[in-house]
Amino acid sequence: MSLNRRIAGILALSLLLSACGSGSGGDSGASSGGTSEKAEISYAIWDKNDQPGTLKIIEAFEKKNPTIKVKLEVTPWDQYWTKLQTAVTGGAAPDVFWMNPLNLRLYAKSGVILPVDESKIDLSGFPQPIVDSHRYEGKLYGTPRDLSVTGLWYNKELFDQAGVKYPTADWTWDDFRAAAQKLTIPDKKQYGFLSYRWDQGGFYNTIFQAGGYVISPDGKKSGYDDPNTIKGLEFWTDLIAKDKVSPSAQVMSDSDLLALFMSGKYAMAFGGSWFGALYKANTETGKKVDIAPLPKGPAKAATVMMGLSNVVWAKGKHQEQSAEFARFLATEEALKILSESGGASLPALPSARDAYYKSFPDYHLKEMVDASVPNGVPFPVSINTAKWLAVQDKLLPEAWAGTRPTADVAKEIATQMNEILAKE
Repeated sequence: MSLNRRIAGILALSLLLSACGSGSGGDSGASSGGTSEKAEISYAIWDKNDQPGTLKIIEAFEKKNPTIKVKLEVTPWDQYWTKLQTAVTGGAAPDVFWMNPLNLRLYAKSGVILPVDESKIDLSGFPQPIVDSHRYEGKLYGTPRDLSVTGLWYNKELFDQAGVKYPTADWTWDDFRAAAQKLTIPDKKQYGFLSYRWDQGGFYNTIFQAGGYVISPDGKKSGYDDPNTIKGLEFWTDLIAKDKVSPSAQVMSDSDLLALFMSGKYAMAFGGSWFGALYKANTETGKKVDIAPLPKGPAKAATVMMGLSNVVWAKGKHQEQSAEFARFLATEEALKILSESGGASLPALPSARDAYYKSFPDYHLKEMVDASVPNGVPFPVSINTAKWLAVQDKLLPEAWAGTRPTADVAKEIATQMNEILAKE
């Protein structure tokens, strides 16, 4: 799965509209029969690491609903969205499937998924930014599942060798830079930080910390030409070109962030809470790393949060049963099972997270999450997020490589992004 959980093959709006018609679809209570009717529904996910826990959740649901059988479909991330596109346009999509905030509005607007009946689900315990990220035009379209929070992963061994104190929740950008400089040893090809070009787990966080924004609240204007946004981007490019505490953009583009950090040559890297499962599996260096909250920026503390949800296909034969299953997936009972599965997913519901934290005793994940969630910012989206993400991803490498000033690149992104948003 890609680091920012971005869609690999996003559905074209025209395909969705032609397949399902415009509008938001029907009501989630619509069905060809009641819940007493026997039905088999399909459930599609993309992470095989979550398969064991998901099967246990299905088992618990079927015990409560003996007339409903759930068939699990696991499709790798690189194939998930393309397969879903084919299924939707062919009229044979899964009854319930995983959805992320980047694509939810497009699917909702196109009538592919049904709104959730909020009167039948308790949302009071979920972080509000996560709930709101699955709304479109005031309606909730996905039942919250998990939570992705970005933190500062660090190599304790390199910190100890340099005599540098571990990061704390009080760290500022200045504290971070000072530590990165002490941890950089050119002769050993050791760097204090991996200034990896990644939006969700990287520069979006510092854009918000600097007081900037990616897209306006009404979704009509790009924030890339805002001076504070540019400052948030320069945090990353300056670490490469000016401070020289990070390897070159070429080195980072040639290798995966996780592989580089686990090589033991880099002291710090921004990364997701879900990285814990991947680091834990690395017996050589997994015990050498830990996580702390992100350093505070000049304007505020901020952490980009994202979470998956479960959505119901608008043309399914058993919509009421599918909606019942989607609602169950957001209950404390289901999310505690998810927590106990030892997978990579951090439940979105705080009361269901204890078992998850206990699965990673070497990492301060709970402390990081507890400190970060109050400063959580939802991943910025519009109707067709992928169109302007493509512009962002095409132009920003020039800033990271130093071939153009970061400010110039950012302003060009803003111009092209505004043209895209105007057509939405």
